[in-house]
Amino acid sequence: MTADADRVADLVEHVEAGELRLHELADHTDSDTAAAVRRQVVATASDADCEAIGDYGFPAEVAEPNIENMIGTVQVPLGVVGPVDINGGALDDKRYLPLATTEGALLASVNRGCSVINKAGGATARVTKAGMTRAPVFSVTDVAEALALVEWVRDNETALREAAEETTSHGELQDVTPYVVGNNVYLRFQYDTKDAMGMNMVTIATKAACEVVESETAASLVALSGNLCTDKKPAAINAVEGRGRSVTADVVVPSEVVDTLDTTPEAIAEINTRKNLLGSAKAGALGFNAHVANPVAAMFLATGQDEAQVVEGANAITTAEETDDGDLYMSVSLASLEVGTVGGGTKLPTQSEALEILGVAGGGEPAGSNADALAEAIAVGALAGELSLLAALGSRHLSSAHESLGR
Repeated sequence: MTADADRVADLVEHVEAGELRLHELADHTDSDTAAAVRRQVVATASDADCEAIGDYGFPAEVAEPNIENMIGTVQVPLGVVGPVDINGGALDDKRYLPLATTEGALLASVNRGCSVINKAGGATARVTKAGMTRAPVFSVTDVAEALALVEWVRDNETALREAAEETTSHGELQDVTPYVVGNNVYLRFQYDTKDAMGMNMVTIATKAACEVVESETAASLVALSGNLCTDKKPAAINAVEGRGRSVTADVVVPSEVVDTLDTTPEAIAEINTRKNLLGSAKAGALGFNAHVANPVAAMFLATGQDEAQVVEGANAITTAEETDDGDLYMSVSLASLEVGTVGGGTKLPTQSEALEILGVAGGGEPAGSNADALAEAIAVGALAGELSLLAALGSRHLSSAHESLGR
């Protein structure tokens, strides 16, 4: 976007003289001019060429809810795979999947997996559980007081629900689960956030509930997040209990289709067991898969999800087995896929268009159905990626595929 050159130069002088700080520019000019000033200050200080960073295609004010001290944008190549046949509970159709990445050969691999899925009649996908969590930590005097708090919470969940839901017109408190560690009590609140990923929603709602706890008990709130949620960190609780959407996609691939990949159902099943299951177990991994983070991250970037939550999104288990008929059964179960189609980065123009490609932009009818559909699409993309990579390992074509594509 363009900005008035004289105005930019004048404001740059004020910043370099120490009369204005970068974040204060928003109070003195429009968003695009402020971005241009920051960009010039940074370019001069670092002797960097920021021309490409400043070449963006939407007004900077659109991004104000998503970033501070904006100087421009980073443009990541966006491609599509498919269309892939998704037999989901919320998304039952053939759809192109948008993926944004800088990793060459990724889309080619996922696209090959989509082709195999289509030849198999499509992949089935279902969201099996949904709920965004926030877990504050309270301090108490001793374990007796901890137990008293646990019992109070169990007896007063209605009061906590009323306080939490007064803060939102969409979120619904589903459950509060207490955990005791010495003189610490963690309360893991779980909410239905409909089509929003909902992290801000549940934080605000939980704060209101915590005020009730403090006013009615002897407990003292230490931190609104006690890391038992668990957000943006590897955590076994998310693998077991789930967070966001728990979603599974599976497919049965006929043996004759597997033959076209220069491998066999038996070989793919063996590789999955020895690599994804045993190898991951020996490594102490939480994710038992080949590269689920790849399609998850690429679709997160494309559709405006919180990229740091790829940590939880890649918390997945891949299974593969030869059926009694000699075909290949494969599944990918993502325990904690935190996605939404409203709020956050989904409102940015390019990300909104990517959601439109999937047909899931904005709120769904009924509420929550678009976020469910997005979760199913990501799970099928992950399944396609797992299928293609395991087949490449089975045929020993992995390195040759990268070489032929010049990566």
